[in-house]
Amino acid sequence: MVGPAALGQNGQMTELSRTESILIARPPEDVYDMVADVTRMGEWSPVCRACWWDDGEGPQVGSWFTGRNELPERTWETRSQVVAADRGSEFAFVVGGKFARWGYTLVPAGAGTELTEAWELLPEGVAMFEERFGADAQAEMDNRSEAAKSGIPATLAAIKRAAEA
Repeated sequence: MVGPAALGQNGQMTELSRTESILIARPPEDVYDMVADVTRMGEWSPVCRACWWDDGEGPQVGSWFTGRNELPERTWETRSQVVAADRGSEFAFVVGGKFARWGYTLVPAGAGTELTEAWELLPEGVAMFEERFGADAQAEMDNRSEAAKSGIPATLAAIKRAAEA
């Protein structure tokens, strides 16, 4: 599923949000405990290789963590702030505190859970891309959107495998 789009400098539309869901044969609290443990994200994500809590914090609103991401052409780290931490219901964080929101919502589904992962490039993120990349901002935003389009289902499938093992 896709969400809002932005008209880029070249007139091309960029999807600014992506959402995908999967059914997992585990209760929502169990699945929440997995996704809220950001130190495990490197096990599931095709891009994120490791995360760690800053200053020993944990999955609570206001906590910050750092993530290391890797692609063949580059490696980078980001700091993110937890913006939702409702066990069994929702866990979400915002990269850089204002640029992009990643979140997981959990809904009971029979004896299991429907887990939804969502990504949204926020207005401050669009502005940051335009400032940082200038004429290449559209291509960079398109790359991030496409990475989310392929990465979200891959991450969800890996979480499902781990949860049901």
